Amino acid sequence: MKRITVKDLAKHLLLSTSTVSRALLNDKNIHWETKKKVLAAAKELGYKRNSAAASLKYGQSKNIGFVVPEMVTPFSSKVLRGVQEVLYPLGYRVIVTVCDEDPQRERENLLLLEEFNVDGIIINLCDESKNHDIYQQLIDQGIPLVFFDRTPNESLNVSKVLIDNFFYASDMMEHLVDQGRKKIVHIMGPPSLRNSQDRAKGYEEVMDKHGIYDPALIIEVEGLGFEDGKKAIKTLMDQKIDFDGIFAFTDTLAIGAMNYLLENGVKIPNEVSMGSFSGTELATMVYPQLSSVEPPLEQMGEEAARLILEKIKNSDIDCRDIFLKAELKIRSSSSL
Repeated sequence: MKRITVKDLAKHLLLSTSTVSRALLNDKNIHWETKKKVLAAAKELGYKRNSAAASLKYGQSKNIGFVVPEMVTPFSSKVLRGVQEVLYPLGYRVIVTVCDEDPQRERENLLLLEEFNVDGIIINLCDESKNHDIYQQLIDQGIPLVFFDRTPNESLNVSKVLIDNFFYASDMMEHLVDQGRKKIVHIMGPPSLRNSQDRAKGYEEVMDKHGIYDPALIIEVEGLGFEDGKKAIKTLMDQKIDFDGIFAFTDTLAIGAMNYLLENGVKIPNEVSMGSFSGTELATMVYPQLSSVEPPLEQMGEEAARLILEKIKNSDIDCRDIFLKAELKIRSSSSL
């Protein structure tokens, strides 16, 4: 079947192609009756807008890249939902790429999005020390970047949506200490991530404040999966290091650790209280339910989308940081 064009609509309606085109774009200078007539004919004849041609004409692809480290947990999908809530009504499409916590794959995905001529990129990075050059290259080529959750160092001038990781980690630690816990393990994320460093600082400050800080209770992990949490706690138990609480960098690490403890007959929270961060539905799908810091993930996506739109509209506008409020959700994993 032949594709219906603007010229076909113009011929059918006995109007100029310019008038039809402007009516389809909701030009305020076109009379509403003309717009109504054009839209009715477009529907009747099966006209579909040629996005590729429009992007060539107006210099925009109406595509936004969305680059995330993983889609195993609901974290990224909830942020994506917020991004879509803002962008889809405006005619933008979101191209999702997943890096599996691999900086090289992140790099390849960014270059792919550059080839697709996206109008902007919303990204949660894999490693703060990698890919700074490609971020800058994209910015220099006029592709704005907005970071959320995991952010680059301050030398990169970009807009960011984040929470105060230090503050909320401290909040969770105070809760665990209030439960009478004095030997609290911290399963720390990779030090190449800013939020991992900030949560570790929150842990250390509270432990030091109460005179119970012990560096032997900090264990770094390379990966962020369930198995990594299990291995971290298995190592401590094999070394016969005594502990009565756990604060994990992510829910996945916490759940992996929790499962190992339960398999070995450790009662939670009676013997070990547990708290985590980046709370998603996973925290309520385990037993006992996991106490966790929960950022407003959909709002994070909405704010990131608004920031990218600002940059698309005016590339010279100042970059800015938006700090969102998280919630400390206390559940049965930490409270007797």
